[in-house]
Amino acid sequence: MLHLRDLGVLHLDALTATGETLGTVLEWWETSERRARMKQVLLDQQGIDADGVFHHDGPARVFTSEAGAMAAIKAREVAPGDVMVIMGGGPLGTGMEETYQVTSALKHLSYGKEISLITDARFSGVSTGACLGHVGPEALAGGPIGKPRDGDLVEIRIDVAGLEGTVDYVGDADARVTPQEGARILAARAPHPDLAPHRQLPDDTRLWAALQEASGGTWNGSVYDTDRIVAVLRAGLDALDGTAS
Repeated sequence: MLHLRDLGVLHLDALTATGETLGTVLEWWETSERRARMKQVLLDQQGIDADGVFHHDGPARVFTSEAGAMAAIKAREVAPGDVMVIMGGGPLGTGMEETYQVTSALKHLSYGKEISLITDARFSGVSTGACLGHVGPEALAGGPIGKPRDGDLVEIRIDVAGLEGTVDYVGDADARVTPQEGARILAARAPHPDLAPHRQLPDDTRLWAALQEASGGTWNGSVYDTDRIVAVLRAGLDALDGTAS
């Protein structure tokens, strides 16, 4: 496995609070009994397979708002094994809200650990469980996350050691398809009919989201690239001038 120290981005000769260099501390930690014990505790709590791959295959429960998802959790309308999909929570939808309400609520369900959550919104550092966030492109930018419907089968596979993962639409209860076939089906499917920006989204947030989208959107890192924004605006103005003439 590739470690950070192998990438040349750490100053391994820097002194730490222990009085030893960072390199020495990392070498000790890698083979320490405490690290092995803590790693096993995490593996036991997370329920990851022995090969280090988290796998969840289940039906989608789709929501176009965090409020809708919370109402379903409180009403016990989300079942063990479900894959919750909350769309419309990206910059264009809500300003990219933080969905801790949902992950916190799932903690209080006896079967909360059996539910995965996928969203184009974001999480804070206190969220736990199978939470896949900041998904891009966001739903309102035409991303695949805006296409699922209730009952669709979703397959999640995450290699927690290799830091690689996939989230695929694989059909429904009547017919299962390959991830490749599923991608083609989603590409041809219209966005969810209830998908829309939050009705109380402030103007300044809408403007910021639009400028960020001109920079490349969430898919390209949610950056604010002034040069790119200016170029897009100029191209748009030139197109308008050409239409007017």
